[in-house]
Amino acid sequence: MFNDRVPADRYRGLADHFYGSEWDAARLADLALDAGQRYITVTARHHDGFSLFDTQMSDFKITKTPFGRDLLAELADACRDRGLGLGVYLSLVDWSHPGYRDWQNNSSWHSFREYLFGQVKEVCTQYGPLVQLWLDGDWPGTRLSRDHPDWFAGRADYHYPELYAAVHNAQPDAVILNNRHSTLLPGEDIQCFEQEVNPALAGDAPAETCMSMDASWGFMPHDPLRRSAGQLTARLARAAGYGSNLLLNVGPTQSGNIPDHQISRLRGVGEWLVTHGEAIYGTRVGFSSGQGWTSTRREGADYIIVTSSASELSVPLPDPGRFPYTEAIGSRVRGSEVRDGHLRISMNPGDFPAVVKLT
Repeated sequence: MFNDRVPADRYRGLADHFYGSEWDAARLADLALDAGQRYITVTARHHDGFSLFDTQMSDFKITKTPFGRDLLAELADACRDRGLGLGVYLSLVDWSHPGYRDWQNNSSWHSFREYLFGQVKEVCTQYGPLVQLWLDGDWPGTRLSRDHPDWFAGRADYHYPELYAAVHNAQPDAVILNNRHSTLLPGEDIQCFEQEVNPALAGDAPAETCMSMDASWGFMPHDPLRRSAGQLTARLARAAGYGSNLLLNVGPTQSGNIPDHQISRLRGVGEWLVTHGEAIYGTRVGFSSGQGWTSTRREGADYIIVTSSASELSVPLPDPGRFPYTEAIGSRVRGSEVRDGHLRISMNPGDFPAVVKLT
């Protein structure tokens, strides 16, 4: 919509062709489990303003299309049945709402803010327990808001204290993430990184890194970039090394299917996690990271995760005497030992990360 400058009234006509004939929430949730995921965050409404749930705040929604069903409700049920957490993404931008496009007018902005608060209330009260609310699009001072003020609001007041209090009251176990590309505000629980962790902002706060599987966030039949399962796993490891979860984006086709090439790679990540998951799940920031490697830790153990294709690697240890034992996890590590203040690792060829456990 933005890239091609499609007028809102013309864009709305696309909803008449929304069939999603092959959408299956249960199949998507099963794939998430196969990939080793612990939760799914669904884009309930992106910047274009089209809602994938039965909102009462707008008629530009999925239940007014030939598909005719509440996708968010179906996914919430599928996640709940499988013990998967459910998060909801809502954009702070809405190009189909006239109040947003006229953000510099106080009454227009008030109208948009009432709409936004209404949608937040709906997703927080009608779809069961949520693990996170993911907000996006408040980027004042960026090139987008400077060059395109009719598409991206500048320094508009979202009334965050009131908004965050409402979310925490309705969903006390959910965390709030706002992708503002800045440090956390009061009420925000999770630091967000996009595509890669920013070490300058990585601190003590919990973090999540969102990343596209390929070049685009949406489905592209001829995407020029297709990261392998091993490359995706390396990104997961690097995120964990900075104390961050990884939110890996999947773009369904127009029929509602996940492309086969994405399915195979997601399952590849999940297969790696079956053997190596102890180096990822529930871990904290490791003692350091370096070129081609990162580290994580849990009580009683540290993990070195080699993300390069090197056959040998030497990792400097901060306190070598603390690690009398090394253990190879998985089949890629050929040998490892602590010598001269370094962990020296030899590895078999492979596309996936290698892991050594230090105790």
